[in-house]
Amino acid sequence: MKKSRNNLNKRELTPGDVAQRCGVAVSALHFYESKGLISSFRNNGNQRRYHRDVLRRVAIIKIAQRIGIPLATIGEHLAQFPPGERMSSKEWKVLTERWREELDRRIETLARLRDDLDGCIGCGCLSMADCPLRNPGDRLSERGTGAILLEPGSEP
Repeated sequence: MKKSRNNLNKRELTPGDVAQRCGVAVSALHFYESKGLISSFRNNGNQRRYHRDVLRRVAIIKIAQRIGIPLATIGEHLAQFPPGERMSSKEWKVLTERWREELDRRIETLARLRDDLDGCIGCGCLSMADCPLRNPGDRLSERGTGAILLEPGSEP
């Protein structure tokens, strides 16, 4: 028991400590680090170590991934907050407002796609010329007549 309590209060964490506490694989930590999302340092024995603030940073990454934010976007946003410094509640609010905007755009797009799909299923025509999913606004008519979409590599 004493050992686990001691691990909770460590200033320097091993990759295994971080992985266990964050619920990710050590390889995920190395991947996040390779993408610049988190950082580590080497101790006197040349072993990789993390500062405790990495726990919060990994939690933020996991939350963002769970809601579908691409790692590149997560990286861009986290770059404004240097590793090793704890993010304030004000900074967290700014970050989540950006993510909320992106989520709202995605939700709108998905809702439109869902509604168009409902229309396709409802009409049952599966028209290549008029389908709002495959050929919105009949933009393929500019490419000529015939089964354009049936040709390999002919996606719009």
